[in-house]
Amino acid sequence: MYSLELDHIAVVARNLDEGTAFVEAILGVQASPGGRHPRMGTHNKLVGLGGDVYLEIIAVDPDAPKPKHRRWFNLDAYTGAPSLTNWICRTDDLDAAIEAAPPGSGMPMQQTRGDLTWTMAVPEFGRLPYDDASPALIEWAGGMHPARRLPDHGLRLTQLDVFHPEAEDLREAFPALATLDRVALKKGPEKRLIATIATPEGNRVLA
Repeated sequence: MYSLELDHIAVVARNLDEGTAFVEAILGVQASPGGRHPRMGTHNKLVGLGGDVYLEIIAVDPDAPKPKHRRWFNLDAYTGAPSLTNWICRTDDLDAAIEAAPPGSGMPMQQTRGDLTWTMAVPEFGRLPYDDASPALIEWAGGMHPARRLPDHGLRLTQLDVFHPEAEDLREAFPALATLDRVALKKGPEKRLIATIATPEGNRVLA
């Protein structure tokens, strides 16, 4: 049996500066440098959310060659304002998790960023099932995890609400999601992610 835990949430932006300004204005802290993802042509910044959970701000890297495959998180087609679009779950058996997940959840692809190595299920067409309401799946290698390197600003993710018109179908298609702490799948008129984050100045909402 594979494990499944919330790993991180992702804010997608047209460029990294725009995404960083959006997150920092809401949370009141400075994002930490991340790095580049050579196989995906993207780069990121990070904010710790307590324990092994963090926030990723991600955008296309303008200095990287365009990959032959679609980028993750639908970044090849993203044109809107910065937004919380995706959530990512870690597992100790990626193959088993992919098999249990809805069809179209992706194929394993090894990734690196600096000395970090992981394998992630990357969907062929850039979008995950249920309009990206279904989580991306990741397996970290070598016991390394980026959240452990981030400064603790006192931020804690208290709730992640995942809305979709077919939320009940997603629950049935991926029953393990019901076991996740702090995550709720809810029926809504459109796909939307809303994260409630406790800060030293009170709760903040990121969507």
